[in-house]
Amino acid sequence: MFKQKLIVRIELAVIAAILTGSSFSASKALGKTQPSPQKLVDEVWQILDKNYVDVSFNHQDWKAIRQQYLSRSYSSNKQAYGAIQEMVAKLGDRYTEFYDPQEFKALNSDLSGNLTGVGLELGENEKTKALTVIAPIQGTPAFKAGILPGDLIVQINGEITQGMKIEDAVKRIVGPVGTKVVLTIQRASQSQTFTLTRANIAIYPVTYNTQTTAVGKIGYIRLPQFTETSPAEMHRAIEALEKQQVQGYVLDLRSDPGGLLDASLQIASMWLKQGAIVSLVNRDRVKDNYNASGHPLTNKPLVILVDKGSASASEILSGALQDDNRATLVGTRTFGKGLVQSVEPLEDGSGLKLTIAKYYTPKGRDINHVGIAPDITVALTEAQQKALVENQTLGTLADPQYAKAVDNLSQLIQSGANHASLQGGK
Repeated sequence: MFKQKLIVRIELAVIAAILTGSSFSASKALGKTQPSPQKLVDEVWQILDKNYVDVSFNHQDWKAIRQQYLSRSYSSNKQAYGAIQEMVAKLGDRYTEFYDPQEFKALNSDLSGNLTGVGLELGENEKTKALTVIAPIQGTPAFKAGILPGDLIVQINGEITQGMKIEDAVKRIVGPVGTKVVLTIQRASQSQTFTLTRANIAIYPVTYNTQTTAVGKIGYIRLPQFTETSPAEMHRAIEALEKQQVQGYVLDLRSDPGGLLDASLQIASMWLKQGAIVSLVNRDRVKDNYNASGHPLTNKPLVILVDKGSASASEILSGALQDDNRATLVGTRTFGKGLVQSVEPLEDGSGLKLTIAKYYTPKGRDINHVGIAPDITVALTEAQQKALVENQTLGTLADPQYAKAVDNLSQLIQSGANHASLQGGK
């Protein structure tokens, strides 16, 4: 159902570095005969009519809206694009967006990993609509400058962002490598200005290392996003750490805004022996269940680090492992995005991203707008966050959340060793 229909994606709105891996291409669409402007408008309407998650279409007469937009005269596709954006905006869904050919080409470039910008993942505050930093990507200009999750971007190059759409903010922040952009940030009651130099953003899906503790070696794996290559990278990381005979794992999903559904399913199966991973429910209340493959790479103890920047695919993975009692979650409550998007290329090279379903954890939890509460809460102060960035000590014992994860993991390893000893003595 969902698997064959469209390219399933689950992500936040983002800045020039995080719309992640997919196999679709605009080239096929560009090779077709160009559709008339009216046909293009109707094509978008039809896709939404058949697939959009809300059958009430934001409590509107959707058929009347079709007639309204098809009755107009369009002299160019550019006029049609404006009409389509108006039509899509009527849904009131910040995750459903239309991209003109240039924007869709840029999106396709991002999906292919050719990324430029400053390395910010952006969201919109649900209540205030303020432009909010979900997370800076590690090692990028924004990260090195000290921009933090939760910061509000109030100005871009002196232009006030109040009422600005995320995609418009993206256009203002991205630009040629080596050029500068000035961001004014509101953090609590303080305002700060950052001048950032745009750069190529190198995305490394998975990094890992080992830490020696009193109970033996443990493996640390950091997953910054769920891309097309993330499952293979995760597989290699676990295999390498298993060869080093680690006793347990810390999986770091902090500031991971999500990405591809399929990547989250494959990675969950590397940790889960069996059982459900997630359920997707479409607008007809038809449920599609996704289960573990039954071939985990390890059964060793696992602790997962999460925070308010952990969203969508991160929440699917952490929610599944928490519900299965496979992992302990340490950190702070996650973002709370329980919606699934698909991306559809259109005939003229433009594209549409639309919300097609809600998802639920194996125990039936709806985490949309709520997030996932960790088993052990460890919050960081602003000073601690800043120190981790400046000193590059994320994922070390100088990192309070990581240190707590190591402490809990050590207890799990010791408990397992004691249990094995007792079993062997029978």
